[in-house]
Amino acid sequence: MSVASPLPHTEPPHDCPRCPRLVDLRRDLRAEHPDWWNAPVHAFGDERAWLGIIGLAPGKHGANRTGRPFTGDYAGDLLFATLDKFGLSHGTYASRPDDGLALHGAVIVNAVRCLPPQNKPTPREIATCRPFLDRQIEALPDLRVLVALGRIAHDSVLRAFGEKLSDRKFAHGAEHRLSGRIVLVDSYHCSRYNTNTRRLTPEMFEAVFAQALAHRGPS
Repeated sequence: MSVASPLPHTEPPHDCPRCPRLVDLRRDLRAEHPDWWNAPVHAFGDERAWLGIIGLAPGKHGANRTGRPFTGDYAGDLLFATLDKFGLSHGTYASRPDDGLALHGAVIVNAVRCLPPQNKPTPREIATCRPFLDRQIEALPDLRVLVALGRIAHDSVLRAFGEKLSDRKFAHGAEHRLSGRIVLVDSYHCSRYNTNTRRLTPEMFEAVFAQALAHRGPS
């Protein structure tokens, strides 16, 4: 089961053929786990979002299994609890796509839409998937702020806006103004590894979203 995308015309097809290595992994997992989503994971959230959250790629037992970004793994526990704290969601997150959760003013997309082996997409796979990110950014008329979860998401956003990576260094809590109207805020990814090692604490993560809300502007 998957939730409907708020931007259906921007999404890759269910059997997107663009990245052979990811297609092979998808095929293997469909044989091993036929009840999983095992397909490109679509955006989740509000089509009138002012805030875009850019992740890396679906997790094997999270979004690749459930079909909704960050749903079913530890990273989602922290992300959705934080969105709830800042009034960006309605309903209760229950780690499944039919829990009735909805986002308000926010949308979540991934830089890479299919599960990569070891959660490590290649540069070619990131570039091949970037047109979908480009289309979704363009399709959000009220977008004002982007939060990039990790360096790959940060770099993908910069390339989507035609920015030089060397001019916009990734750093947790760093802010970058893009095209005069969009603010990019960087965060370490909310992965279990980062939180277990205390590279990212819940307080640090919440501070990023407080920064994002400060740039919301008039409703």
